[in-house]
Amino acid sequence: MARRALPPGLAPAVDRLAALGDRMGLGVLLVGGPVRDLLLGRPIVDVDLIVEPSDPEPAPALRLVQASVRAGESFVAHPRFGTVTLAVPGGAIDLAGARAEHYASPGALPEVRPATLELDLARRDFSVNAMAIPLNGAARRGRRALVDPLGGSKDLARRRLRVLHPRSFLDDPTRAFRAARFSARLGFRLDPASGRALREASASAAFRAVSGERFRAELVKLFGEARRGGEPARALALLDRAGVLAALSSGLLLPAAARAPLRWLGARVALAPAADALQAGLCVWLAPLPAAARRRALERLALRGRPAARVLAFPGLLRRSARGLSRARSRGAEDAVLGSLPLEELLALAAFERASNRRRVLRHLTEDRERRAPLDGRDLTALGLSGPALGLALAALRRAFLDGECSDRAGALAWLRPRLERFQGRASRT
Repeated sequence: MARRALPPGLAPAVDRLAALGDRMGLGVLLVGGPVRDLLLGRPIVDVDLIVEPSDPEPAPALRLVQASVRAGESFVAHPRFGTVTLAVPGGAIDLAGARAEHYASPGALPEVRPATLELDLARRDFSVNAMAIPLNGAARRGRRALVDPLGGSKDLARRRLRVLHPRSFLDDPTRAFRAARFSARLGFRLDPASGRALREASASAAFRAVSGERFRAELVKLFGEARRGGEPARALALLDRAGVLAALSSGLLLPAAARAPLRWLGARVALAPAADALQAGLCVWLAPLPAAARRRALERLALRGRPAARVLAFPGLLRRSARGLSRARSRGAEDAVLGSLPLEELLALAAFERASNRRRVLRHLTEDRERRAPLDGRDLTALGLSGPALGLALAALRRAFLDGECSDRAGALAWLRPRLERFQGRASRT
């Protein structure tokens, strides 16, 4: 069953790794999220494998990948954690040796050592992610088809998330974000003991020890959930109720004014596949907060430079764009307001706008943004325009094109020629 559920582009490579593992005496097992999704009847997107040697050794995953890699494939190893990512034409496969881990202090990166499969499963975040399916003979010896020592399948049936020990969120506070993502994506609830553990971790100093980069990486996944059927607004609401956002940065919360826009954004982010979901999400989430709270949050997340400046500037852009749209009376005029905005700001603007303006933003995003006027800069340069006059003429021609005043090259030339002197005159006065 597991073999048939694997992504078609990755299944042959997994078969190869499993067969080679048998020849090398290495058990290969599907583990974690893919097993959970398989049992839930959800499509498997990511493939995570455990490589289990007969005796503990430092790098069984690397040894297996080095023996299996072919032309056109590559891999990246992380010796500190015993993990390897194998890139094949159909995607990527993550492999790791069976290992145990120890946290020297709350929020620190784990120290790992080779261990048994059972110890590896016990170190994981939630019971529903602590199951494995043997894929070759070396892994199947003496085992059932599903390795589930910690009751993950029962928790799946009860639709609950359960941490495996009470210090789980203290050891790794980023697990709070994973709990929120899984809860929103799967419709699961934290069991009472896990909820208490999360609130206790939020009230402690554990979150201060985790780098902004690690938290930002979790937020990338959280806002990216929208493309996997998840609900970022719901995930943030869970984190807000548990005190996680306030523990992350002073004054940080999920403002009421951002909740409906975030729900809209989560449902529509697929309209712009090239958009950075985190950038758009931060614009929406933080816009209603005071500027000082926004700055503190961005500093805590180690977001700097142009991306941070865009988030800080978005509330002002939102007000200006709303005023501009209220005055626009044609598609060309709307384009003059919206045409220079990045995809992320367009999505964020649409999330906050009332229904009529939202439709205009979406029309621009899905239709007008990619339309091109019949003439370009080279054509206008050949007509004698240059410098500011060229820019003025291009903008006016685009507006006329979107408003239906010209539709082809001949019509654009006919529209433009009587106006050449006007553009040159306007440019000389600027």
